Amino acid sequence: MNKFLPIWPSARALWALAIVAVVLACSPGAPICLPLALVLGVMLVVAVAADAVLLPPARAVHVRRIIPAHFSLRRTAELRYAIVNRSRHALRVGLVEAPLRTLNLGEDEVIALVPERSEVETALAVLPIARGSDTFTRIYVWYESTLGLVRKRTVIEAPEAIRVYPDLSAVERYGQLHVRNRLVEAGLRRMRLRGIGTEFESVRDYASGDAFRSIDWKATARRGKLMVVQREVERSQDVMLLLDCGRVMTARIGPQRKLDYAVTAGLSLSSIASLASDRVGVVAFARRILVARAPRSTSASVHALADALCDVEPRFEESDYARAFAYLRSHLHRRSLIAFFTDVIDPVAQSTVLAELGTLAKRHVVLCIFMSDAAVSTALAQTPHDVNSSFGLAVALGLSAERAVAVRTLQRCGVIVLDVPADKLTIAAVDEYLRVKSRALL
Repeated sequence: MNKFLPIWPSARALWALAIVAVVLACSPGAPICLPLALVLGVMLVVAVAADAVLLPPARAVHVRRIIPAHFSLRRTAELRYAIVNRSRHALRVGLVEAPLRTLNLGEDEVIALVPERSEVETALAVLPIARGSDTFTRIYVWYESTLGLVRKRTVIEAPEAIRVYPDLSAVERYGQLHVRNRLVEAGLRRMRLRGIGTEFESVRDYASGDAFRSIDWKATARRGKLMVVQREVERSQDVMLLLDCGRVMTARIGPQRKLDYAVTAGLSLSSIASLASDRVGVVAFARRILVARAPRSTSASVHALADALCDVEPRFEESDYARAFAYLRSHLHRRSLIAFFTDVIDPVAQSTVLAELGTLAKRHVVLCIFMSDAAVSTALAQTPHDVNSSFGLAVALGLSAERAVAVRTLQRCGVIVLDVPADKLTIAAVDEYLRVKSRALL
């Protein structure tokens, strides 16, 4: 729906008016300037009136927004606009988008010259700065005719919903995935040689030495002779992403929050896990359980996880770790890899987390992933030169010591611990997952 706004003088008309004013200001010292100013003023008024008449109505200009298929956090995307000029005159058209929470629109406006009775496409580079759902609302449009002395403004209501997803480009940049996938496959092949499998492979005739419990009595009854079932160690295993969305994940590291890094790393890990046919689920929690998805192995499940986590935001509240771990214990009935993304630095919370992770590690493979604070690392690397820097170093040493104690305690309980910078979180998490798979720790 278009709404007419008043006709405004353009910058060109204002410059012409300024020239007339300067000429008129010179008339006391140069009498010739007065009639010249009058002539120029009349010419300007006539030109503005003629230009206003030449301006087509708002219905002659149509703008259509073309949204890219996918927005990824901190990955530049391109908005395109199709501008249709149905009038008999060439138009200079400018577009201004209403601001959005999730996108940095870059340039203030997009300007295009559209010939008469034609269509032109133009583009605007945008940078997604926050995850989640958002909505384009309206486009502010102005256009000028040939002389460019007056400008007509209109508003086009064009609501369109968008979603900004975590950036999973690290999976594409990860390297030769088919080579790393062969490493995973090698680990799976070694697993098939161990123990008694649970996944059906085939049915064959009974042979001397076969275990009595391997006899398939239904197949035996159908065929009238002893048949045994062959099984292999199950190929697909469960991977559970456990995301702390509480207060400790609200802090920013560079342009993103800690939870943004954790969500990106978790979804990247799930994408790699799908290559190994593993089932991936997620539990995101703060004071309560925010998102819970049981492990699934279909390719669509990875997209479902991305949709589920897209709108999850960190909350400025203390996380209930006991509730989250109790939920896991009641829903995970088979040995799984639990990838726990957190950054617990509070001593009180640490005691609960350490006790719960130690209990889980007795039955599951637990991977605890911390994000090392760049500010602490910087403070430790610098030599203090005054009182303030000395106090800063003391605080950094205390935090580093607490973190080191927590890491050692977890490792003694059998928990695998990663403590890496936020920008290296994705690669470190995926590498550790592949190491667990290749060593058949599950």
